[in-house]
Amino acid sequence: MFGLLGTLVNAAAVIVGGVAGLLIGKALNKSVADSVMTGLGLVVVYIGISGAFSGINTLVTIISIAIGAIVGTLLKLEDRVVSLGKKLEDKVSKNGDGRIAKGFVSASLLFCVGAMSITGPLDSGLRGDHTVQYTKAVLDGIGAVVFGSSLGVGVLFSALFILVYQGGITLLATFIEPYLNQTIINEMTCVGSLIIMALGLNMLGITKIKVMNFVPAIFLPIALCHIPYFS
Repeated sequence: MFGLLGTLVNAAAVIVGGVAGLLIGKALNKSVADSVMTGLGLVVVYIGISGAFSGINTLVTIISIAIGAIVGTLLKLEDRVVSLGKKLEDKVSKNGDGRIAKGFVSASLLFCVGAMSITGPLDSGLRGDHTVQYTKAVLDGIGAVVFGSSLGVGVLFSALFILVYQGGITLLATFIEPYLNQTIINEMTCVGSLIIMALGLNMLGITKIKVMNFVPAIFLPIALCHIPYFS
């Protein structure tokens, strides 16, 4: 249980930040909320661009995105996650306008894609060191305030995604660590950042990319970087 402390704190920070964001959001009129949403989209694109420079092997990125897209599309990941979001929406909202599902998907991706989402849970599981996860909790909590004000209660449900994703890495840390090094984590961050960039473009209304279908791509560098040609 102690090993999961960092993940629990991270999830709690998102819930607290999300609630604060909801309270702030109620005080915003539609035009202001729309402006905030556009600003968020720009920031998310910036985050994606910044992280995309983490990788050094473009071929790993290309192959990961291509194969990941095929796997995710065949598994219909976007449809499944959106369906889960809509089920949550049906339980907590009567208007069913899709806003909760959108908030859930967007926040889950943003909070769980990146190097800290990997190294933090690994440190917690292997060494009982939650420093990275505590730092991430502060950052995610602040992000949840902003996202909650624009995307609503769906942001709160992203805490469940954090628990499953980061908690899973923590519990499996002993088995995962031998297959990871800083180079692989950088390549995973690069691929994940491209997905974050796609999320930002969706938020700006420029594209309608089924972002969740690309999520398997994040994990493919683990296999590719162990092939001599790519290492």
